[in-house]
Amino acid sequence: MEKILSIGSRINHPEYGKGVITNVSPTMYWVTFIDSGLETINIDSDFEVIEACEDELDTVSFYEVEQTLRSILKKWSDVSEIIPIADKYKGGTLILQPNDSNLSNKEIPIDSFFHKIVMLRDRLRVMEQKINSNKLLEDQDKVDLQQYITRCYGTLTTFNVLFKNTSQSFKGESSKK
Repeated sequence: MEKILSIGSRINHPEYGKGVITNVSPTMYWVTFIDSGLETINIDSDFEVIEACEDELDTVSFYEVEQTLRSILKKWSDVSEIIPIADKYKGGTLILQPNDSNLSNKEIPIDSFFHKIVMLRDRLRVMEQKINSNKLLEDQDKVDLQQYITRCYGTLTTFNVLFKNTSQSFKGESSKK
């Protein structure tokens, strides 16, 4: 059996033409071809090797690295995933109108306001993780702090109308017990 080609190796395939290997599995190559784009081919397919990249280590695709990094960042930082705003509010404006007619209104783009709400939620999630993983806090202290965070989520349910996907909205304490 010939050695498996590494990511970055260049090939010439009889059907797809010239391309570069962008991912490798034990049985398949993912190749980006100049003329036909991304195709998967069997490792034992008939093709000409233009340039083989040497890699003694197991090859990992950029996609796998990106997905792993996203997972780590989502779990341990306040970097938020992209949360879509409800279509009916896209490009809208939030107007804060004072009772005193001598004062001017304050207009805020709803998208900016929504982004701040999502960031607040993400920071509450990070705080939850830090509380739960803290070795110095007693279990009862963790429970007490968790209850405060849950109440904060409950307070923020007012803004659930802004979320496009209800699965991403705030959830507080359930009234069902």
